[in-house]
Amino acid sequence: MQLRVLSASDVRQGLPMPTAIEGMKAAYAQVSAGQADVPLRSHVQIPAQSGVSLIMPAYLSQTNDLAVKVVSVFPNNPQRNQPTIYAAVLALDAETGRPLALLEGGALTAIRTGAASGAATDVLANPTASVAAIFGSGVQARTQLEAICAVRPIESIRLYSLNRAQARAFADELIQNPKSKIQNLEVVDSPAAAVRGADIICTATTSTTPVFDGRDLQVGAHVNAIGSFRPTMQEVDVETIRRSWVVVDSRPAALAEAGDLIIPLTAGEITLSHVHAELGEIINGDKPGRTSADQITYFKSVGLAAQDAVAAR
Repeated sequence: MQLRVLSASDVRQGLPMPTAIEGMKAAYAQVSAGQADVPLRSHVQIPAQSGVSLIMPAYLSQTNDLAVKVVSVFPNNPQRNQPTIYAAVLALDAETGRPLALLEGGALTAIRTGAASGAATDVLANPTASVAAIFGSGVQARTQLEAICAVRPIESIRLYSLNRAQARAFADELIQNPKSKIQNLEVVDSPAAAVRGADIICTATTSTTPVFDGRDLQVGAHVNAIGSFRPTMQEVDVETIRRSWVVVDSRPAALAEAGDLIIPLTAGEITLSHVHAELGEIINGDKPGRTSADQITYFKSVGLAAQDAVAAR
């Protein structure tokens, strides 16, 4: 058996962001149309490191994509000068089950997660949205920004991170990028300074508590929340959820893993009816997306193996 091995550089070359965004739309459409077998991922806890390894298989019948991802999230890794996330994706032949390729999963995860927010932003954000706020300064934050810039005319960016030095390095990268069209870039000192007046907010952190106050959101804002992936993690507060038209990547996955929703549901502060749609339902035309320019929209992604399968293909 021959197995193709693709490095992070190979993955980045083979999966440009615009292509990845269209791929995520196709993945979400199949999930919501019942054309994907995506079991809830298995969690293996490593308490001594506050880490978790996740096993994520998926098969998509329309595009005939089959893959399994193993991803580890170890929040203490930056102290060892290592990335928070390590991952590998095994792509399989859906006709025979034969392993086809092993892909470096950190780059693939970052790109497909950014592309998920790019897809949601394209579907839900106001067309003229030009001011972005990014929470976090790691790899995920970078692809979040890349994705929203691919679908909206972003002119101004506010960066907020507890690691100010890392945020400054992120800002320097953007300033020095010759392809950048950003006219105004600022590393801000507070969550409020990031959120107030922002059209698009992306949260890409490992925080277990809300990173901004929902009362600071302006009307018409769109929020992409991609950092929290456990029931005990709450990156976005209840006020944001109350004010928003809530869209998820998958109802079963979000209601099993998204603390942003599970915590207020458990407390009785919202009901299940507050989750209006899956993104795929909107893409397929089964549910409405944004209904007015003043509406606040919120997209919660916990990450689906369907995304990895499409990205790997």
